[in-house]
Amino acid sequence: MNGKEEARSGRAGYFTRERMAVSTLFFINGLIMGAWAPKIPEFASRLGLDPGALGIMILIMGVGSLTLMPAAGTQIARYGSTKVTKTATILFLPTILLLSLAPNIWLGGIAIFLFGGLTGAMDVSMNANAVETEKSMRRSIMSSCHAFWSLGTFVGTMSGGFLIEALGTVGHSIVLTVAGFVLLAVVWSHLFHDVPHVSEAREKVKLPLSPLPWLLGIMALFSMIPEGSVLDWGALYIRRELGASLAFSGFAFGAFAFTMTIMRFAGDLVRDRFGAVKTFRFCTVMAIIGLVTAGSAPNMLVAFIGFAICGIGISNMVPIAFSAAGNLPGFAQGVALSVTTFLGYSGMLFAPSAIGFAAEHTSFSTVFLTLPVFLLAVLALSGLARYADAVKN
Repeated sequence: MNGKEEARSGRAGYFTRERMAVSTLFFINGLIMGAWAPKIPEFASRLGLDPGALGIMILIMGVGSLTLMPAAGTQIARYGSTKVTKTATILFLPTILLLSLAPNIWLGGIAIFLFGGLTGAMDVSMNANAVETEKSMRRSIMSSCHAFWSLGTFVGTMSGGFLIEALGTVGHSIVLTVAGFVLLAVVWSHLFHDVPHVSEAREKVKLPLSPLPWLLGIMALFSMIPEGSVLDWGALYIRRELGASLAFSGFAFGAFAFTMTIMRFAGDLVRDRFGAVKTFRFCTVMAIIGLVTAGSAPNMLVAFIGFAICGIGISNMVPIAFSAAGNLPGFAQGVALSVTTFLGYSGMLFAPSAIGFAAEHTSFSTVFLTLPVFLLAVLALSGLARYADAVKN
């Protein structure tokens, strides 16, 4: 029996070629996205962008993501996640080079739209392929896939500055693009090959009228708002309101990201042991405790502990929501998942700016103490996580 047949039988080992292949794609996507962060200052300087104009560029990137995510969902319904994932990855990888070569603001806008749009398309399709791989293995893998994405962002962010200094911004992008294509070539033939039901897809590729994918999207949205808030505002909160030094302020997201990554690697085992609903509820409660601890912290050490606890909670909420969306019965492959990812990532893209505005009129501690309200709504919807357990049926 070959590896793919073993995977379909549900008796394959925990680490199959298909699983490692899709995990590698998550790593590639995270690597490129993480590498973008240290390139931002040079990008802004080259195009003469002031903070306001740079903010508009970041918004264009978000619009690109939210534009191509639904489009990727419809293509997955027609052609299957494997073909769309490979195509999206091939198109996405060179966009980091386009960002480094854009000579003016107009071409920079096009490049960043494509960068955001194609990473969104790759995100939807690789999540869809992870769902199909889960089904073939009859066990959870989504959390560890997202852990590989987090690992990729860490590697991309931490290595970016050194590579840019050594090779220049274009040389850095060339290395990333080549590395991405090499990793893609290694796993190309090992991705789980799913076959779409074309006759069903033609009838179901329109936006779903059922509330289920939209409710799961709200779960993802409200789960990702706290993540984006800690990413964008955690360091400023620690520095401005708790008196941390510049060197220590970055530990706010560092503590959050560290526990989130560790728990994502462990999340699939926990979910298989206790079920998606119990795991999701535990994570939500931990996230609430973490945010309350951080928001009410009397000093930076307690805030770091709070953010670390929050990372434990947030870690597996979004992967479970995505897995549940990918397993909803009665929907064309990829369509329900594209709705959920669309709503979820809109929280990461647009909510932090609103939160920053609110913090300017109140305080960051008030904001972090208010965020658990979103998670209480998630807790009320947590029964929908049961659809994620379909991978074992």
